[in-house]
Amino acid sequence: MEHRFTKILATIGPASSAPDTLRLLHDVGVNAFRLNFSHGSHKDHGKAVTRIRQISESSGNPICIVADMQGPKLRVGPFKDGSIELRYGETVTLKLGDEEGNDTKIMVPHPELFAVLEKGHVLKFDDGKLMVTVESNSGKEIKATVNVPGKLSDRKGLNVIGAVLPMSAMTEKDREDMAFALTQDVDYIALSFVQTPQDVREARAIIGDKAGIIVKVEKPSAVEQLDEILELADAVMVARGDLGVELPLERVPVVQRQIIRKARAQGKPVIVATHMLESMIDSPTPTRAEASDVATAVYLGTDAVMLSAETAVGRHPATAVAIMDRIIRAAETDPEFWDYFRNRRLPHDANSEDAISHSVRGIAQMMSCKAVFGYTASGSTVQRISRERPPCQIVGLTPSQATANRMALSWGVRPLKTMDPANFDEMLRHIQHLSRDYMGLEKGDRIMISAGIPFGRPGSTDTLKVATVD
Repeated sequence: MEHRFTKILATIGPASSAPDTLRLLHDVGVNAFRLNFSHGSHKDHGKAVTRIRQISESSGNPICIVADMQGPKLRVGPFKDGSIELRYGETVTLKLGDEEGNDTKIMVPHPELFAVLEKGHVLKFDDGKLMVTVESNSGKEIKATVNVPGKLSDRKGLNVIGAVLPMSAMTEKDREDMAFALTQDVDYIALSFVQTPQDVREARAIIGDKAGIIVKVEKPSAVEQLDEILELADAVMVARGDLGVELPLERVPVVQRQIIRKARAQGKPVIVATHMLESMIDSPTPTRAEASDVATAVYLGTDAVMLSAETAVGRHPATAVAIMDRIIRAAETDPEFWDYFRNRRLPHDANSEDAISHSVRGIAQMMSCKAVFGYTASGSTVQRISRERPPCQIVGLTPSQATANRMALSWGVRPLKTMDPANFDEMLRHIQHLSRDYMGLEKGDRIMISAGIPFGRPGSTDTLKVATVD
């Protein structure tokens, strides 16, 4: 099978920002690139966007660009000696401020914590390595008991378990980064540490329709309000790093499956991220467990799997992509791969778009169709077809470059920028040409065509034609 359905999103960093390396990553399987605004300058990210667009133009393949915002990262303040030792059972004091702490006092420059923390709330430090439980909060000082001891160093990260903090998912830095990313015409903005639907509404007020919004689910409060958050977003990322700190580790696979199923039900692309091939930061091969992890996400129907440090700072970025590509293809060629999608019921609205997209999967299966060609202005019709997971290639045809780029992140979709045909007969001639010369299909192969008549009018998909390649 030449066609791969599940997409690969790779993070750009020092190991992969050179033009030749970016081109190599694209050639070995990357469909979308992530710009991590926690690192790098606007100048660096601007250069990366220019290089990716050049690769897209020269290859003829639309490429999706995701600008990932840093979000409100909570950190402890500095310590007099650079670190302190937290001992099991002892009581420590957290105090508002940014001056130096000591063996019994941890300075925290985040007033939001003192506004909401109550007895029983849990705080984790340094990616969950250390843990304390709140005993009291006077509004100025928090007393806590050490449950998981260890060394706590300057400016280490802080996670709050069991409380929703009264703070936006966007910091001032995020707003500046977002404004810059929009000037670069990125395809998606990824919001970090989303807690409530209001976080998405605030971002939408800034972004409008200039880019899609990806919500990164890494807070328990976001999991609890997932349905409403998904309705407001355009895509979702299972950000398993912080999610694994904020939730018990055994809950992460369960929540991952829940997010994938709910995102697919709403027809929103879903990305599984963090620690997918982590050992390949240094090693030229992944562990067996990592290979199984990637395959599990593919079997569950994720739209994309993401590489983070593996391609950003790793020693083998192209190899990591190539191996991920092999793992995906192995899962997708499993004869039982399609059983999960056939047996999984999806909710459908009583409209022509859902009726057509639902029919595509049944017709593709019954008639062994090789491809479905979907004409779309916004990408919504093709995304509805994609969520059905039909056992054939999905070709998204659109006159909009931005729509083509966004579709590059969706499961099974091969996006193509092309002008809308003038009439039905011209459409049929165009599809025959694409089937033979672009898709490499052979005479007698069955295909489907989804379109709205008249062409070029958003939300008008009302036609599904089954045809044969001449």
